[in-house]
Amino acid sequence: MGLSVRERGDCVSTFRWIEVRLMETLASWVPTTPEMEVKLLFGAHIWDAAQHADWLGKRTHELRLAMHHGTEPSSEYVALLAELAETAETPKRVVGFYDAVLPDLLARFSSYLERVDQLLDAPTLRILDRITSDVGRMTAESRSLRDELPALGLVEGDWLSGFRNRLAAMGDVVQYRPRRSTEAQPA
Repeated sequence: MGLSVRERGDCVSTFRWIEVRLMETLASWVPTTPEMEVKLLFGAHIWDAAQHADWLGKRTHELRLAMHHGTEPSSEYVALLAELAETAETPKRVVGFYDAVLPDLLARFSSYLERVDQLLDAPTLRILDRITSDVGRMTAESRSLRDELPALGLVEGDWLSGFRNRLAAMGDVVQYRPRRSTEAQPA
């Protein structure tokens, strides 16, 4: 059973909201991160997240929502992203973003792809493929920087695993709009 156009729109607009929030988080970190190399990494990836948000925002219109519509995910997910955004220590910023949030987002994309018709939602699949490729590059760039500056990967023992576990425990974070009584059920 695939997702309806309405449900796909809800998912894509949620992914867009997340990409905008990730872009804003990186942008807020640039002036407050002391390490120039990390500032440069974050700066390059602000542009990537902006591109991802733009692609997803154009897709929302094709899925019968307003152009560049963003739907806020569950309050628990929003709070966790806000907690990361407020993190002051550079190593936690780096590992939280690149080793927890981005892999979690890719897992959410994968879950979405398992629930949609590959032919009917081919445009979204192409967008998610491009984003997935970018995330792989972004993560590799962060690892390369951590190889050069090993202190960037040092965080308190269980902090990263705890953060990852909290993300994974949330399940689906999309807040779906209620079905209209005239809306057909997905095939």
